[in-house]
Amino acid sequence: MESRAYNFNAGPAALPLEVLRQAQEQFVDFEGTGMSLMEMSHRGKTYEGVHYETEKLLRELLSIPDGYKVLFLQGGASTQFAMVPMNLLSPGRKAAYVHTGAWAAKAIKEAKMFGDVTIAATTEADGFMRIPAASELAVPEGAAYVHLTSNETIGGTQWQAYPDTGSVPLVGDLSSDILCRPLNVSQFGLIYAGAQKNLGPSGVTIVIIREDLLAPPAHAVPTMLQYATHAKSDSLYNTPPTFAVYMVNLVLKWVKSKGGAEAMERINQEKAQLLYGAIDRSGGFYRGCSSLDSRSIMNVTFRMENEELEKRFVKESEEAGFVGLKGHRDVGGLRASIYNAVPADSVRALVEFMDEFKRRNG
Repeated sequence: MESRAYNFNAGPAALPLEVLRQAQEQFVDFEGTGMSLMEMSHRGKTYEGVHYETEKLLRELLSIPDGYKVLFLQGGASTQFAMVPMNLLSPGRKAAYVHTGAWAAKAIKEAKMFGDVTIAATTEADGFMRIPAASELAVPEGAAYVHLTSNETIGGTQWQAYPDTGSVPLVGDLSSDILCRPLNVSQFGLIYAGAQKNLGPSGVTIVIIREDLLAPPAHAVPTMLQYATHAKSDSLYNTPPTFAVYMVNLVLKWVKSKGGAEAMERINQEKAQLLYGAIDRSGGFYRGCSSLDSRSIMNVTFRMENEELEKRFVKESEEAGFVGLKGHRDVGGLRASIYNAVPADSVRALVEFMDEFKRRNG
């Protein structure tokens, strides 16, 4: 479609055009039922078919082993910041958090409301522009869990390999990079991810939790905020976000058609190399923000000589059809989010624009 923008939004983010077209076709009449899926009971066979197929696809594409439950929840990662300590942190134990930036900070703030929190490692001294090495982590004996943010969308940093936390469950916020590459789920006790980056639209949050962590919380927790509630009812305890789950279903089928997580990693690496290559060969006109060994393949952050030049870049890029290149309001600068659904052609177009902008302004 000629009118489609070059979408580099950080989230909600680009969705595959094929998925949007299929959803459009089925929006009014889902599979000959005479109704939209949004109009149907979540207890009916039609929606349940979509619901359980979506779980099956997730299990297949992420190679989720036996002994884990897959949940479809609401409230985004922000609700998970609280649900994790509410369910997993008991009196007398500590929760260990790796502080890598803005999203980790939000998780830490919430956890402190429910118990004792220790910082296992932090890169604050480096402006959160790198991911700590596994050797930097200091996990207290008997910790309830270790929490990390897999990909920091604001700083543009990403874990290249996850640390081995031994017998202490590893909890991961994978909201912005889930399914961008193969994942060893068995490294984690719990994974959560808001869908609006790589999995679908906003409105549904995926939780993958090891079954031994579904024990009743050590203190009173509202029924709706207990993982066990949703695990026992296959995420149908109350009305789930049916349309968002359906969209995740379509996105997962799209990922599978492209070759799965392995293919996504190859494509994402190619897109990232194109963009980082334009930054690195610019002779300092563009300057990458994150450390070389921590660069995200999902969110590419960069700066220019001054804010005036950055504002001109944003203005001219918007006029040329590029959307979402302004950096996060808290840090400024520039950012291109290149999630799974962002086509390689969009990245190539951005690189051409960057080269031309440098030629005119360098």
